[in-house]
Amino acid sequence: MVIGKDKVVGLTYELRADEEGGQLIQKVDESSPFYFLFGHNNVIKGFETNLEGKNVGDDFGFKIPSDEAYGPVRQEAIVQLSKKVFNFPDEQKAAEMLTVGNTLALQDQNGNPLDGVVLAVDDENVKMDFNHPLAGVNLFFKGEILEIREASEDEKDHGHAHGPGGHQH
Repeated sequence: MVIGKDKVVGLTYELRADEEGGQLIQKVDESSPFYFLFGHNNVIKGFETNLEGKNVGDDFGFKIPSDEAYGPVRQEAIVQLSKKVFNFPDEQKAAEMLTVGNTLALQDQNGNPLDGVVLAVDDENVKMDFNHPLAGVNLFFKGEILEIREASEDEKDHGHAHGPGGHQH
């Protein structure tokens, strides 16, 4: 069986910045493989493009330019927010959370979740970066295909893998 639309794929990989010898970003090994439903937009497009047609046991190694992964760093995603928009219970909690480098889980004006990294803090404002952490980074994936199976009708209807290694309902 080869990787294609409506197949559940299980694999291992190392994700590195820029190239095979680049900084390690993430490692997924045999103890907890990554499973996804191919062809349902569950991973970045370049990832699927490079895996299509592969078989169990195949190794892979490929680069995905940042523009085809998480996009470039967008300056408009770096914003100044008034400290008044944060609802911390007290000054100590505010000081603890509003620390340069911290990632805060916030919501936009429509209630959608978004994570932002604190870049700077002054008496009145907090400068935050809402870009994806891998924006502007070229990605290099290297790994092995461990499993390929037909997706169940439930998996196809739900748009993601179920069961071991996949989503549980």
